[in-house]
Amino acid sequence: MLNDFSKLQTFLTVVKEKSFSKASSKLGISQPAVTQQMKYIEDYLDVQIIHRKKNGIKLTKEGEMLFSIAQKIQRCIASSEKDLLKIINKDIPFIFATSSIIGNYIVPKFLNHIKDNIHNDVLIEVSTSEHSINKLLDKKVDMALVEEIIPSDDLIYREWRDDEIVLFSNQKLPSKVNDKDLLKYNWICRPYGSHTREIFKEALEKENYPNCEDFGIQTKITSSTSIIQTILCSPQDQEPTVSIISKEAIENYVKSKVLFEARVGKQIMKRKLYIVYRKDSKNDAFIDNVVSYLLKVK
Repeated sequence: MLNDFSKLQTFLTVVKEKSFSKASSKLGISQPAVTQQMKYIEDYLDVQIIHRKKNGIKLTKEGEMLFSIAQKIQRCIASSEKDLLKIINKDIPFIFATSSIIGNYIVPKFLNHIKDNIHNDVLIEVSTSEHSINKLLDKKVDMALVEEIIPSDDLIYREWRDDEIVLFSNQKLPSKVNDKDLLKYNWICRPYGSHTREIFKEALEKENYPNCEDFGIQTKITSSTSIIQTILCSPQDQEPTVSIISKEAIENYVKSKVLFEARVGKQIMKRKLYIVYRKDSKNDAFIDNVVSYLLKVK
């Protein structure tokens, strides 16, 4: 088993996530595959290491011992990988394709550190989730960072981080807006088919609020940057002009009290962001190193 650390890596992820299904999403493998690997470990050691419960998992005494051992092995491997990567000489940039929110507002937070951590030059191409995935499938980029899953048998999706969608304006808003608030605001809307708009639509339905078509829509804009600039330039002597956007995109404006955010009723509009790479590169040491780095950054 020690010759195949992937099974122990799966075990460590199950323990960290306290769930077989969440570990499956994190690792980019099916839940039955996670279950199979845990069974392999138990058969190999001839002991039970995990109790599956309705609210998660619980380690047995032997599972606790294995967890401690696996962590030590993981630290040793991580240290050795740093030395190993020194002999991998890539003379071309590592290319990321990203959606606009990720490329414009999330990646810049750690862009200055990527090169040093993956020991390679980096190129970022910003477009949409769909275009990013198409570029990855066409082998024009090495990895994609996107906001939604676009199914393909040729790709592996790894859960990366959470993102929250919020309502925002250049005027102060209630912390939780209600249906009457939504109907009186002036709206900069996302176009039909937008993933962000779909998340917003679901939140409205859960609160039994009117749908977007009933709002006072001023215009529809695709670009997050254009939406932010439009809201910043909106008049402040009339009803607030509002839109929806990732918290990441307006974080600095909110801290400076130039923009203000709110939630829709009791809803928290969360979504997952994903690291995506091709299945034919899943055993690539360089890809594995980049994924490991991204999973650590905040």
